[in-house]
Amino acid sequence: MSYIEKKYRDKIRQIFEELPELESHLLEHLNKKSLTISDNIAKLCAQFNKNINQILKKYYPEIKNMDDKLDIKATLKFYYDLIDKLTDFIRLIENFQKVDDNYYESLIDFIEDKENLITGKYQQVCIRELTAFYDKRSRDHLEKVIATKFERKSRQFFTMGPLEEEIKKIAKVAGADEVYINLAKSLNESDLFESAQSVIKFTTSTKDQNKLNRVGEELKKYLESKKYKVELKPGLVITNAKLLPDK
Repeated sequence: MSYIEKKYRDKIRQIFEELPELESHLLEHLNKKSLTISDNIAKLCAQFNKNINQILKKYYPEIKNMDDKLDIKATLKFYYDLIDKLTDFIRLIENFQKVDDNYYESLIDFIEDKENLITGKYQQVCIRELTAFYDKRSRDHLEKVIATKFERKSRQFFTMGPLEEEIKKIAKVAGADEVYINLAKSLNESDLFESAQSVIKFTTSTKDQNKLNRVGEELKKYLESKKYKVELKPGLVITNAKLLPDK
């Protein structure tokens, strides 16, 4: 599992662990069975929506492990349906100013049955979706990649290796706007340690020193976890990791 994938998986779990508090507030309001709760329900619905969108747009696309994808996707489906139900509830109150007690009860039952729904109904739906998607789409994609590779017959087809790609992702997540990788020997060797192979240069639009330091520390932590030697300088990470071919 890549550094970014693990970090984003943990971010998703953290968000999911915070959502039950919103659910508790939601249940408190629904149990009142009053039309006066509509504003509170609308605010909670917006909070759920914000959290779920953050997971969906920022974190979920980086998740590759199929077990994690299944668990996350099943939980997301529960919240998609919850948001839909709350949106319908708000619309119903706005249009008719009347809601049957059974409507409140159905919402309460849905929320209280969350775990059974996620591990049962939603996981089964997600298994079918993921199986259908990856069995066919990934195979088709792989065939296109292989065909293109043979067409080009070029070593430049994979210009960015997994390590280089991961470094650029980590730097940008930490706050870098631009990331450049050079051979160590192309810079002033007197400033580098003897076994240096690569120099990672990064910039931030604000030139904030704290942000630059944070980017450097994140890259250092990642590279050292891979057993590479690392030295930090302002806006630079010098490492014995070989990230580019010799020129």
